[in-house]
Amino acid sequence: MKRLNRRLLLIVAIISVTLIILLGYIELFYQVKAPTDAPRKFGATYMTMNNPYFEILNGGINEVVEANGDYLITRDPAQDQEKQNSQIYEMIEEGVEAIFLNPVDWKKVKPALIACKEANIPVFNVDTMVYDKEYVVSIIASDNYNAGVQCATDMMSKLDSADIVILDQPIINSITQRIQGFIDTIKGNPNYRVVVQQPAGGELEIAMDVMESIIESGVSFDVVMGGNDPTALGALAALEARHMTGNILIYGVDGSPDGKMMIKEGYLEGTSAQYPREMGKIAAEVAYAYLNGEQVDRNIVVPVTLITKDNLDNFAIDEWQ
Repeated sequence: MKRLNRRLLLIVAIISVTLIILLGYIELFYQVKAPTDAPRKFGATYMTMNNPYFEILNGGINEVVEANGDYLITRDPAQDQEKQNSQIYEMIEEGVEAIFLNPVDWKKVKPALIACKEANIPVFNVDTMVYDKEYVVSIIASDNYNAGVQCATDMMSKLDSADIVILDQPIINSITQRIQGFIDTIKGNPNYRVVVQQPAGGELEIAMDVMESIIESGVSFDVVMGGNDPTALGALAALEARHMTGNILIYGVDGSPDGKMMIKEGYLEGTSAQYPREMGKIAAEVAYAYLNGEQVDRNIVVPVTLITKDNLDNFAIDEWQ
């Protein structure tokens, strides 16, 4: 009888130890394995999705994210910085692991950047840099300054002198860099004069209204430098409505399908082409490298290419390069 009791006690002890070990493994699986195997959640917010450029950029990011079995939340603040900040706060609450940010206002986005830092969520700044760069891991952007240089250099090769209208947007740093590159290139040469410089929102409809006001002011000009293709196309629309496109050179930056079509049709003189899909893919790859503990570059510059009628055949007109 005593031997039987001892055997039963031994069996119970073995079963108890086995259950404790199994429960430990189950707990370890759910605490460690499950989060690691779960899809990662990323966030992205751009100044506007009204510009097809950002759809292509977002597509490049999403391509890499989906290839890794993860998913991307994309938000459109519609040129409203307060709304964009709110979107970022919501992404933090949703538990994203990283955020891809293209700011509406490169300075007023700071409160959201601080919130990301406090939540230990890395921010990858795409296309247009933020003012407070210490709050972002990396800046992935086109060579915006050189885009302006390219447009000015082409203009100077075609005109011995010019009165120039510049349509910029001071709160968008990428446009500011392009315009600075343009101005620095013509600086010191009195034959090239900026007669008007006004903000145009970076959007076609706003630029069209601004250009109409400039035309109505009676100022004389030979060249329009737009901070991006929608701006250049808005200026073109206003000029075309007044039958004034013949002898005015219009430049943009983007290399958009619409911009290239207008070069083909003879309305746009040139556009410094960006590569938004490639930029998006680079940004996503940098984010994954960082999350995996690798060292990443602080500044990644994507080259630009001036497109004119002379090299237009090297590019597909109906799609982004």
